[in-house]
Amino acid sequence: MTDTDWNDYSLETQAIRAGHRRTHEDEHSIPIFATSSYVFKSAEEASLRFTGKIAGNIYSRFTNPTVDAFQQRLALMEKGERCLAFASGMAAIMAVGMGLLKAGDHVVCSRGVFGNTVILFTNYFSKFGVETDFVDLIDTAAWEAAIKPNTRFLFLETPSNPLVEIADIQALADIAHAHECLLIVDNCFCTPALQKPLELGADIVVHSATKYIDGQGRCVGGAVVASEEIIEKFIYPYLRTGGATMSPFNAWVFLSGLETLAIRMKAHCDSAFELAQWLEQQPSVAKVHYAGLPSHAQHELAKRQQSHFGGIVSFELTGGKDAAWRLIDATRMISITANLGDVKTTITHPATTTHGRLTPELRAKAGIKDGLVRISVGLENLDDIKNDLLRGL
Repeated sequence: MTDTDWNDYSLETQAIRAGHRRTHEDEHSIPIFATSSYVFKSAEEASLRFTGKIAGNIYSRFTNPTVDAFQQRLALMEKGERCLAFASGMAAIMAVGMGLLKAGDHVVCSRGVFGNTVILFTNYFSKFGVETDFVDLIDTAAWEAAIKPNTRFLFLETPSNPLVEIADIQALADIAHAHECLLIVDNCFCTPALQKPLELGADIVVHSATKYIDGQGRCVGGAVVASEEIIEKFIYPYLRTGGATMSPFNAWVFLSGLETLAIRMKAHCDSAFELAQWLEQQPSVAKVHYAGLPSHAQHELAKRQQSHFGGIVSFELTGGKDAAWRLIDATRMISITANLGDVKTTITHPATTTHGRLTPELRAKAGIKDGLVRISVGLENLDDIKNDLLRGL
């Protein structure tokens, strides 16, 4: 298997086969290498490995065969040269910032990112002299206008959380590169099964593997995919020193998740599309946010940029927060949790959960209204999901 060029295979096959180097035991499933350290044949070999003069495992904080298999597999699926795995999605974003930024640098970020990402830039990177300006995700002119001579990178999620707005990745990549900046895309909502930002011009892709990559809500993890140069020069040194490491067990779980990613994403998308159409017909629903609907402002862009429209549906209720909470509390089967990407359907109130730490002003700018509800559509029977929502609708 080590001689196979997996670039010649489709994503579905890569997701099942790539990255596995069979041991002398000839195992069919990837093993978990539950070890903190490795034994060297001699003092010289130890020295050569530590200095990077020869390849090989050194210490599981930054080299582990199970984690490496996950990294190789995801890099192939994203059409990237190299991937590094991290302890969480936020740890992956932290690694990008710590690897690329220095005091005096500037970042342009979309307003429609995960609330903790906003806080990471505003409350923590700012302590070290990094300035961040936030712009509307879909306003390309605003992105370009916000760029300064010291801007290091542009950061965005597309589709956004929770309004599922769609950014034009190619257009933003062109703007970033014209100003000698990098474009970083959080591809958590789509995964490489639906969207490949690197092929559209992005320089770095980040993931919360906790979501669709796992697919069953079992483990927390993250990943960064980029060119060999970016990873080796900026991201890998931070991982080796900072230690925000993915555990071998979690990597093994994520490898299993990748094996079914393509088929799961299709099922999520199909159900989400039908649910979004159904929600548009409900009298208490003022607006539905789903890129698969012709009413969505970026519907045509999503059709060009993605192979399907994703499994997240958000919608606004006419009764504000009270109506949103009543709906959520009336459910009996759907899980009330802020996680997403699970085979189990989940529901949350973004204004008081995922974006609850933002000021009311920042939430308003991001379009997070009090009546907004976000659903991550799972793989249960769709009629059961609808009937559960009808209890509160």
